[in-house]
Amino acid sequence: MSNRSIINTDQAPAAIGTYSQAVKAGNTVYISGQIPLNPTTMEMVTDSFEAQAVRVFENLKAIAEEAGGSLNECVKLTILLSDMDFFAQVNEVMSRYFQEPYPARAAFAVKALPKAADIEVDAVMVVQD
Repeated sequence: MSNRSIINTDQAPAAIGTYSQAVKAGNTVYISGQIPLNPTTMEMVTDSFEAQAVRVFENLKAIAEEAGGSLNECVKLTILLSDMDFFAQVNEVMSRYFQEPYPARAAFAVKALPKAADIEVDAVMVVQD
């Protein structure tokens, strides 16, 4: 019997491809990359980079909570940016969602992201049984 389960919530955007919002294997939850899609309308947030980043972290938060945890249980984030000029803004927005000790993190610029987003973030978290 598999100890793998699929995490899905309508409080985050539905998967728009061949993936799940998150997969829980044992106590580890692998959250798929989130872009700034509004989960209600499935439209991109485009007001500002800050608004995009907030939407991404709200999406991650909703999935983390559906998995039985919170963003504070995240142990690793990967942040993809359309431009490294957004790096300082990511740090500022992250400070609203995470407390010390912070998760491990990688952040880098990429050529393009789905739907021309400026940010995508995935996460790994460990939750209690």
